[in-house]
Amino acid sequence: MHCCKKFRLPGVLQRSVSLLLRGTLLAWLFAVTVHAEGISVNKAEVRLGEDGYRLSANYDIKLTFVAQQALTRGVPLYFVNEFVLQRSRWYWLDEEIFQGEQTVKLSYNVLTRQYRISRGALFQNFASFEDALNILARQSSATIPVELMKKEGDYLAAVRFRLDIAQLPLPLQVNALTGKDWVINSDWYRWVIRPAEITVRGEGKTE
Repeated sequence: MHCCKKFRLPGVLQRSVSLLLRGTLLAWLFAVTVHAEGISVNKAEVRLGEDGYRLSANYDIKLTFVAQQALTRGVPLYFVNEFVLQRSRWYWLDEEIFQGEQTVKLSYNVLTRQYRISRGALFQNFASFEDALNILARQSSATIPVELMKKEGDYLAAVRFRLDIAQLPLPLQVNALTGKDWVINSDWYRWVIRPAEITVRGEGKTE
């Protein structure tokens, strides 16, 4: 009767394999972390209200470790939300009929331990970073007059959300130009709007 013997790698080879596996795991974890950082669009739509149309977007925001550390040390972060609306023209270039840009400030008060989101003179305070980020993730444009969008034809909407590095303190602006810790932007997200369908359904959603 034959017995099965356990096979053991030599000590040096065993340590090499262990280091290789450990290095692979760390690389995988680093890749997942890098992929998770930044901004992406969860949902974008246009709604029709009593005073006109309004573009809105819901973002998934993951600040880098460096940006979050700076925030908790009192450095305010300014984000810019951009909306563009174009009318498709088969005979010429698309016509831009609306362009909107809004700046939102995210800050942290070390004394009160509260986060604040400011839009001009308006602001909201939050007890947790997660609550502040949830509100920051919801952005909408100024009202677009109804007469700018005819029921016939298609329109192309685009949204983008980005950290404005020009409003960082000067030393951090230098770091932002040479590293990726401050590159916190979403790509342009585009979708087609058909006003006739919005009138019927009350809203136009992403495809």
